[in-house]
Amino acid sequence: MGRLIRCITSDGMVMAKAVDSTDIVSRMERIHKTSAVMTAAGGRLITAAAMMGSDLKDEAASLTLRIALNDGPSGTLIAVADSEGNSRIYIENPIVEIPLNSVGKLDVAGAIGRGGILYVIKDFGSGQPYNGLINIESGEIAEDIAAYFAKSEQVPTVCALGVLVNPDLTVKAAGGYILQLLPGADDECISKIEDGIKNIAPMTDMLSQGLSLDSIIKTVLKNFNVEVLEETNPQYKCNCSRERVLNALRSMAKADLEEMANDDNINVKCHFCDKEYNFSDEEIRKIILRKM
Repeated sequence: MGRLIRCITSDGMVMAKAVDSTDIVSRMERIHKTSAVMTAAGGRLITAAAMMGSDLKDEAASLTLRIALNDGPSGTLIAVADSEGNSRIYIENPIVEIPLNSVGKLDVAGAIGRGGILYVIKDFGSGQPYNGLINIESGEIAEDIAAYFAKSEQVPTVCALGVLVNPDLTVKAAGGYILQLLPGADDECISKIEDGIKNIAPMTDMLSQGLSLDSIIKTVLKNFNVEVLEETNPQYKCNCSRERVLNALRSMAKADLEEMANDDNINVKCHFCDKEYNFSDEEIRKIILRKM
């Protein structure tokens, strides 16, 4: 189980979020059996989704981050989070093997590519969902999240995301933080933030050293007094169920269902958690009859 905190500076100028997503990304790696670079890429996206989802007020609300139409070998990635930061992810190509980047790190930008689009969808549980998008600028994900906030929501944002992968492909540490200026923030406030993050260690280094999220935020915002507003314990959580899968089957075309009904064993696998649901030929034919 992870830990996520939402904070505000005492002067009301900066909102901050930080998450230790090590358990979430570890679960992701076990489900999707990702290669090292895709563990890093998927882990960054699901970490960002957890923090952004925590801004939602309604329990029924959800946030989706979707990377698509990109020119890297990763293919499409979709991360979904709820208001508690519970999250799940789909990765089209979980195994990507490419060389390390120029500084000897996992080449997330090379896996994602730079020619795609980052979609941000906020479903508030009722009414029309909010849809935003931005062209992927770096492929490193954190920079693209910050660019999305600046361009689509006009909120100056600092975003840091990190995943540290062990030689055996397990996850040693994962997490991130988001800093956002609130209305009324001035140039002095910006200078204080820049001074705080100027020589800051990577998020995964701080987590590996045993620093708590509270200490990390106080380090990042060393020039401010910080108050923790809320804490949650997000986890990798999929909301799939047999009934949801049945509803999906009911929405399929009759011809596709008829082809499916010819199989002896009908197994439907969830793309987010890999759970399999088994259906009999009789169940599928009942759905077909309702379409006649």
